[in-house]
Parts: sequence; structure tokens; C-alpha cells
Amino acid sequence: MKISKIRAAVTKALDPAASVWFTEARQQIAADRAALARLFPAVGRKCGRGQLWTDDPELIGWTIDDAVRALLLVGASIEDVTAVYNYGDAAERRAVLRALPLLELGDAAVPLVLDALRTNDTRLIAAALGPYAAEHLPADAWRQAVLKCVFLGIPLAWVSDLERRKDDELVRMMRAFAEERIAAGRPVPPDVLMIVPDLRGEEG
Repeated sequence: MKISKIRAAVTKALDPAASVWFTEARQQIAADRAALARLFPAVGRKCGRGQLWTDDPELIGWTIDDAVRALLLVGASIEDVTAVYNYGDAAERRAVLRALPLLELGDAAVPLVLDALRTNDTRLIAAALGPYAAEHLPADAWRQAVLKCVFLGIPLAWVSDLERRKDDELVRMMRAFAEERIAAGRPVPPDVLMIVPDLRGEEG
């Protein structure tokens, strides 16, 4: 994920008034990091909440306010990022989670990802399982998150680097889940087959 591509998409998306606001917001934050907490909640109202139109597959599903907030976070400390996440609404938290791959925070933001994964908000869980989680989330927490996606109907296609991080333990967990469903006469979510492709014969 490249900051330059997000900037280009935002430039196309913002009308003149929103573009002026965004430029001034960046200047204020550069001069005083405390301005981030004040400006971050205003992004949706000032810049819009519509879809971000882009052909970049990594930005599919992003909104304009997601992208603007991500750019405002570039260069922020983990303390600032944590503060806007903790005090934000669902849209603000989603933007923080989507921005994490851009922020060079190492594993310091893992607690934010874990917090999102404890919720049942499908928007936050999907955002939490992006490239940052693929790189930094511990294996056990990542496996549990993938299983939770299946429970909640979140498409596994939205989980970054699923094929790379998939391991024997995840296959075992997903197979056990599917076998319980089959034994109870309940349907198995189709996405389970992305993890356990040989299950198809067992369902019949």
C-alpha cells in the first residue's frame, strides 16, 4: 500500500472546499500534533463519506473519509494513533485500522487490532485484518480472527495474505468447526473451503 496512491485518489475525490480544508488540516497538524485529535472527527463532515473511486485493489471498499484520515495520520506517534482510535466512533476507528500499514509503527499498534477483533462489528474486523495484521498479528490471535470471520459471515477474501499465513493449525480448527456444523445438520459457510478444500466430499 503506497501513500502516493492514496494521495492521488484523495486529490481526485475532494471538491475545492474540501481540498482547502484538507490542506489546512495537514498544516495545522504539522505545526501542532495536538490538532490531530480535534480535526480527525471532522473529516467526514468536511470531506465527505462516499466511496473512494480507485482502480487500486488495495483501496477497494475505502471511503473518502478513510483515505483522508489515513493521510492525516502519516507521521503520527503511537500515542496519537491510539488516542484517536480510543476516542473515535466506528468510522474513525476503521480509518485508523486501515491506515496502520502506512504508519511504520512496528508491532506497537497490535493492541488496537486486538481490540477491534474483540468486537462483533464486521466493518472493524474486516479493516483490522488488513496488511498490518498479516505482518504483525501473532499466529494464535490471527487464526482465531479468521475463524471469527467465518462465524460472522465476513468474506475471507478480505483477509490479507490468507494463503501465506494459513497453516496446519488453522486447517485443523476450520475442519473441526465444519465437522461440528455437518454433525448438527447445519450448512457449512462456503468460505471454509478456502481453508479446507477437501471438505466438499464430506458435506455430501
